[in-house]
Amino acid sequence: MMRTPCPVLFRAGTELLSALSATQSLCSQISKRSFSSYLVSPKELHEALKENPPSPASTDPRVIPLCSSWFLPNDAEGRSGIRVFRKQRIPNARFFDLDRVSDRRSSYPHMLPNAKEFAAAMSELGIRKEDTVVVYDSKELGIFSAPRVGWTLKVFGHPKVHILNNFRLWVEEGLPTETGEVYSVECCAYPIPELDDSKVASYEELREVTLNHNKETEGVQIIDARSTGRFTGAAPEPRPGLSSGHIPNSVNIPFDAVLDPITKAFLPADELREVFAKKGIATEKAIVSSCGTGVTACIIETALEEAQIGLPERRRVYDGSWT
Repeated sequence: MMRTPCPVLFRAGTELLSALSATQSLCSQISKRSFSSYLVSPKELHEALKENPPSPASTDPRVIPLCSSWFLPNDAEGRSGIRVFRKQRIPNARFFDLDRVSDRRSSYPHMLPNAKEFAAAMSELGIRKEDTVVVYDSKELGIFSAPRVGWTLKVFGHPKVHILNNFRLWVEEGLPTETGEVYSVECCAYPIPELDDSKVASYEELREVTLNHNKETEGVQIIDARSTGRFTGAAPEPRPGLSSGHIPNSVNIPFDAVLDPITKAFLPADELREVFAKKGIATEKAIVSSCGTGVTACIIETALEEAQIGLPERRRVYDGSWT
């Protein structure tokens, strides 16, 4: 004998299937827009851009490539970030000017901007709070200033930030690029965030650590990312009038020690752990990353995160650093 389905159960089952379908669809969308690691390979970014291009017509979360190329003021070839951006870039990328998006009132270069200035810059770049931002560097340097801009976005609470590892490999793998003048993008309203000062080490704090010879601060470890010559005082600083040397009790790990010597991409996590272990960096202690002005210190901070050394809440970057 055939049984007639119960209308209530049938309706409940239909609603459950509909809910499951919607959940699977949402999960599928999220998976397309998410990366498994803070560092993103060229292939991963290329695939993500094909699925979620930064189209101004779309209201869905997008993947935005953000070029942050920057060169030292004494660059031998006189290069600048905007010039290399015009020369070759990822299609539809935006350009983040590290010097312009900074505290203009400070006498020190590219210090963190305030929250309003940061929000205004993101609005001008057409980046929305829900967008996934992948920051990348110049082909010439591989990894240099992108970690600083990625760290800046994290300090101001942007939810989805990643670093491309790296644009040099993107070019060598034959992935698409474009050239020419910067095109205009549609501005958007980026909400004014709060700065997470737990990620930032201050001058006052580092001074206290130094004066107390690190005895009353639970052994704060200061890692200096500058070259060995600048650290020891044997080589000059790139800024006129600034003496070289280092903060007492700091450890020198030049930023290129955590990068592949050929590709200039970050080393694998296990090799990064070896680099830090050889320098005696303890995982259970607080870590402050420093450098010349606070740019390459963020390379060290990124390497620490990739190697999973130190708790994130006990790692900070010294903004302004040696300068």
